[in-house]
Amino acid sequence: MANLFGLIVSGRLVQTNFEQVGETQFLTVIPQADNINHIVIFLTGTPFPNGLGGSVYFSWPEPTKPPTWHLLGNITNEKPSAIFKISGLKQSGDADLQTGFTFGEQKMSHNAQIGILVEPLIQIQGQVANPSSEASTLNSYVEFSQAMCENLYNYASSFAQSPSQIMPNPSEQYLPLSTLSKWYENFSRRLQQNPNFWKK
Repeated sequence: MANLFGLIVSGRLVQTNFEQVGETQFLTVIPQADNINHIVIFLTGTPFPNGLGGSVYFSWPEPTKPPTWHLLGNITNEKPSAIFKISGLKQSGDADLQTGFTFGEQKMSHNAQIGILVEPLIQIQGQVANPSSEASTLNSYVEFSQAMCENLYNYASSFAQSPSQIMPNPSEQYLPLSTLSKWYENFSRRLQQNPNFWKK
């Protein structure tokens, strides 16, 4: 069952090397995980047995302490893949834990761990994931809005002509490209100030 799971880190090869460490527990290591913000966990094609799913956990191990596991969420036959945000869970991102000094020579771990616990769907449905692990919908809205605006501007500007190139057509109306540029600048500024302004 260990080959049941896959892991994607952007810019790296897919990992399917989950090791079975218990009857229903599977573990893999993400090397050099310091700069990773999101991961994708998925089923590789073989479904879970009926009535079972997988709870996905993240750990940023320290050499001198037992691992602390954070519940990211789950995957099931109905939801065979999921994106999780891990940047808020990593030890290096926790300013409260950084004191500026160390006791003797301590090694810092650069590897993270992903654990999957196969358990009944009834147990999975009652779990609450760490809120820091949820990918931000707001960031997705901002990225989509900016990409859409840039696409519109690029498309419209590809038809730009100087006044001397325009063949007058009484059935057409013309819009100066500077008007579209101004709209794009205003929209981008408002989006940066309040990503939800368009909902009003």
